[in-house]
Amino acid sequence: MDHAGIAGTGIYIPETRMSAAEISKATGGVWSEEAVIEKLGIISKPIPGPDDGDGTQEMGARAALDCLKNTGLDPREIDVILCIGEEWKEYPLTTSALYIQDRIGAVNAWGIDVQNRCCTCCTAIKMAADMLIADPEIKTVMVVGGYRNGDFVDYADKDLSMMYDLAAGAGAMILKKNYGKNIVLGSHVIADGSLSRTAGVRIGGINEPFNCGNIEAGYRSLTLFDARKMKDRLKEVSMPNWYKCIDESLRKGGKTRSDIGFLAILHFKKSAHLALLKELGLREDQSIYLDHYGHLGQIDQILSIHLGLKSGQIKPGTNVVTLAAGIGYVWAANLIQWG
Repeated sequence: MDHAGIAGTGIYIPETRMSAAEISKATGGVWSEEAVIEKLGIISKPIPGPDDGDGTQEMGARAALDCLKNTGLDPREIDVILCIGEEWKEYPLTTSALYIQDRIGAVNAWGIDVQNRCCTCCTAIKMAADMLIADPEIKTVMVVGGYRNGDFVDYADKDLSMMYDLAAGAGAMILKKNYGKNIVLGSHVIADGSLSRTAGVRIGGINEPFNCGNIEAGYRSLTLFDARKMKDRLKEVSMPNWYKCIDESLRKGGKTRSDIGFLAILHFKKSAHLALLKELGLREDQSIYLDHYGHLGQIDQILSIHLGLKSGQIKPGTNVVTLAAGIGYVWAANLIQWG
């Protein structure tokens, strides 16, 4: 049967970092350094450096180049670029996929930007696999993007503690038709549009455009528009939706929870991470907790797989489940049979 396989990954991480102590200081001491480490699960996180190289699009291009180096692929073989980079980028209304196409020399590819917030990687893996199976002319797809939404975090906003971990970086993944290994066996996505405007950047859009008096506030206006509605609804549906995404991905791939070998999951608070592993019957060494990276948005799954391959936690025969959730609200999982 036709299938999609992952040929390799690439990563770009800025050198500049923000420590737990610095996060604590930014909150005015509301969160102690110990609490940032133990409760939020952040030892340190990468943040953009002073040069232009840490723009969202350019970081994506650097991760793409790393992926090409790691796989030995000729960029002219790429047919499609699905860019999962964030909308916060060097220049509004420019297409990140096409910037990356030019930077890496993928002259035969067409590209498009896709967005599902922190769920975009999992969604794009499904899209890429479906495209590779459905279209006989598409043989190679790159999923790639950069992320630095941490620029908008106001550490004085107590409602925003769930986003204090937002970091910066980029990742890339190449999928090929009938690759013969690292096969995407199943994917599942769930959305709840009732939460579509419970969080976001308040200032700088059509409803509240920039003006002479709000520019400084605008660049710290990532917030929860309706914190109570969001938290109450997530408490009710978030974990059940995650488990459904996992179980449905496994079902589509002919697997069960007992077959999971590695969980590539986004960064969130440590207690929730451990509780999820316990529910799935997984050991701590069957996942990577990104406490030295924070949350790179939709890049977390690529980073987790990249690190898992490097450490040997992912090896031939490992069933990898990727798991994500994105503001809006979206939950998704993929099942990848490695090797």
